[in-house]
Amino acid sequence: MSVHPLDHPTITARLFHPRKAQAGKSHVPGVIDGTIPVDEGIALGYRFYLHQAQSPLILYFHGNGEVARDYDRTAPLFFDIGVSLMVVDYRGYGWSTGSPLASKLLSDAEAVVLALPTVFASAGVTDPRLFVMGRSLGSAPAVHLASTFPNRFLGLIIESGFADMPSVMRVLGIQPDRLALSDQHLAPVRNENKLRTVHVPLLVIHGEDDELLPVDHGQRLYDASPTLNKTILRIPHAGHNDLMMVGMQSYFRAIAAFIAP
Repeated sequence: MSVHPLDHPTITARLFHPRKAQAGKSHVPGVIDGTIPVDEGIALGYRFYLHQAQSPLILYFHGNGEVARDYDRTAPLFFDIGVSLMVVDYRGYGWSTGSPLASKLLSDAEAVVLALPTVFASAGVTDPRLFVMGRSLGSAPAVHLASTFPNRFLGLIIESGFADMPSVMRVLGIQPDRLALSDQHLAPVRNENKLRTVHVPLLVIHGEDDELLPVDHGQRLYDASPTLNKTILRIPHAGHNDLMMVGMQSYFRAIAAFIAP
């Protein structure tokens, strides 16, 4: 059992909402399911939505109440703009093993990146143009990977992301000061601070009516980035979980423009 302060039962219970799912069941053509070992006895499941072998690829980290299988509904929309999608589950989600741990969110993502050559080889893909994207909770691993592997990714996409973890905790009814969480414990998941040193191209997409993470979070992330190649799309009337549906045309138009060579 983890003793890391970020893995306090109060945090884990409110930050993660895992669901189980079976691999190998999808109506989307070109789907490849697999697992990636990330720790002793722990493997993360992923669903690789392969459009074409030469297509650009988005490595995608989803929100806290989703699983990779949920993207069967949206992957074809990414196909429409010529993009392959690889959606990675967290510990305890989908067909991943283990239990969700906030303290392992970032190191697990690093292990995923290190395993990508093997994943690509098994899918018959050779060194695709690679982007990393995170939605909501997934913004933390996405920002971390862009910071840790700046030469690996051609761009970073943040959808409905958070600027700082204490704000997220307070929204979830968690008081960080009551759980003995120091700045040192929270530093790894302070996306805004981390982005100040990330120079890869950036696309931020956020709903202007986001009730969970107000649009100010997205604006702060955009403002923190030092890159000259950055775009923010603020979608009017969109909340936290309906952003894609409310602004579908502008959403995919922005991503298509961002990944264009």
